[in-house]
Amino acid sequence: MADRVERLTNLLALLLETRRPLTLHEIASELESQYPDAGQARRAAFERDKAALREIGVEISTETFGGDRAGEMGHHIERSSFELPDLDLTDDEVRALQVALAATRPDSAIGEEALLKLGGVGGGVGGPIRMHLPELPALPILRSAVAQRHPVSFRYSGSVRKVEPWGLLLRDGFWYVVGFDQDRGAPRTFRVDRFEGEVAIDSAIVFEPPSDGDVGAALPTNPLLLGDEVAAEREAVVHIAARRAWLVEREIGSERILVRQDDGSITIRLPFTNEDALRSWVLGFLDDAELLEPVDVRDRLIEWLRAAV
Repeated sequence: MADRVERLTNLLALLLETRRPLTLHEIASELESQYPDAGQARRAAFERDKAALREIGVEISTETFGGDRAGEMGHHIERSSFELPDLDLTDDEVRALQVALAATRPDSAIGEEALLKLGGVGGGVGGPIRMHLPELPALPILRSAVAQRHPVSFRYSGSVRKVEPWGLLLRDGFWYVVGFDQDRGAPRTFRVDRFEGEVAIDSAIVFEPPSDGDVGAALPTNPLLLGDEVAAEREAVVHIAARRAWLVEREIGSERILVRQDDGSITIRLPFTNEDALRSWVLGFLDDAELLEPVDVRDRLIEWLRAAV
């Protein structure tokens, strides 16, 4: 015999889907082996199930038959009384709900169904949404430091960085802390999952954040400049095949083109501080892109490819 929760779920689904009222006998036949065979025990179990559903707000309608079925009782659920009416949400409101639900990581079947109904998996307003927010040990400490305006220190790319954290931002699935680097005397961004070791807070100092309060504006929109893996901004030289040249020029602008070859290919220059992002960008073009400089970055890219084979 099915457990109580499974039986209640199946009973609810059956009474919602039926086009006519069902007797207890018909219900027991549809939900085979889920109710006792004995008449009195079956009736008692069914009455308990009806009471349980009514306690959570599910109204079960009953109807007494006449004619050759006189005296029999039929049961069903009016969908109009059970289902929510159309909420008449605007496109922006639907999109906001999609993002909020996706951010909760709806890995359960119920969560996936809810996201589907909001258009977050198979389509809907603005296309599908999937979001999995990474949780990192440093995040609670950084959030506290941002809220209380205390400087933090941490190891990053082999050196200790002292930063006045202005805020935390999520970009392309990664958390970044944006703030003022005290040693470099300039705003910097750091990818939190690349912190080496623990984060320390200097609670004796309270800093003043930027007056405009726009943390997002301090985060570069160019992924090649996200993070601070290198001490200073560097420039990459990349050769792009002719068939992709137009696409790259549209992306980076004609001012970054160093050479236009007769065959239609181009050589470009790209500023970067994030070597991994540069590697991903180059490899995204497969055979249509070749990193020429810096030589040390090119060598590490070749080593990475050999290790991956």
